[in-house]
Amino acid sequence: ASKVNPEGKTVLEVGSGRGGGAWYVAKYLKPKKMTGLDFSQNAVDLSNKFYTEENLNFCQGDAESLPLEGNTFDAVINVESSHCYGSMQSFVNETSRVLKPGGLFSWADLRAADEVEELESVFANSGLHQTHSEIITENVLNALDGITERKEKAINDSVPGFIRSAFRDFAGVKDTRIYNAFADGNLVYLSKVFQKS
Repeated sequence: ASKVNPEGKTVLEVGSGRGGGAWYVAKYLKPKKMTGLDFSQNAVDLSNKFYTEENLNFCQGDAESLPLEGNTFDAVINVESSHCYGSMQSFVNETSRVLKPGGLFSWADLRAADEVEELESVFANSGLHQTHSEIITENVLNALDGITERKEKAINDSVPGFIRSAFRDFAGVKDTRIYNAFADGNLVYLSKVFQKS
């Protein structure tokens, strides 16, 4: 989020989930207005109830067909949700549509290594100019290493035994399928920033 310098800007997070990221941006990075958008109405309701910063609100919507006016936002943020979308091209087109001219799009997510070329093609055909690109897989692995013990304890304490394996994998606990895919290079984590002309 800091790559789009949110202070004083109108910012949208697509895929805001339970709202923690949007709240952090609203409280500490000081945008004029922060909107979190998520597909889940339950997540939106929870976020609006839990987070009450004056410059923050949450709304329900589809990332591939944003229910927002064009040329509205100075910045759009999308972190670790686009891999769930049916059409990355539709999402990127919608992001470009809602950005003001000169607006910034900060994106970070994981992809299978053999999907990166297709992803790069989507971005290249977006009409957005790439200003930053970085592979952050090593950083993600280091972060997962640092919280594996805490996640293992939480899973063991709170999750029924028959589904713990799935929870461990989803959480990226060390030596799970997801963790190992990052470690062996079959899964990469990318971070990019684009600007609308």
